[in-house]
Amino acid sequence: MITAIVLVRAATDRIPEAAQAIADIPGVAEVYSCAGDVDLVAVVRVAEHEELARLIPGAISKVPGVLDTDTHIAFRSYSKQDTDVAFDIGVDES
Repeated sequence: MITAIVLVRAATDRIPEAAQAIADIPGVAEVYSCAGDVDLVAVVRVAEHEELARLIPGAISKVPGVLDTDTHIAFRSYSKQDTDVAFDIGVDES
């Protein structure tokens, strides 16, 4: 599974509608509104790179209110949850 983080700049008056429209696109796992240089952060999970090439310019960038996107492809996850699961393998908690 390929994970990409898409930073989205949107028209201020369209942020909620743009966020929901992006969230409704197949392949988009999560959308967050945020403060800072970007308005929305979308987490995209797809099986192949070709899907990213279709999904981001062909769907996310075409959502009304989206002004610009910046895509970052994730190589590896270092979440606490992943680390905890790895160390719990073989541990019997009964």
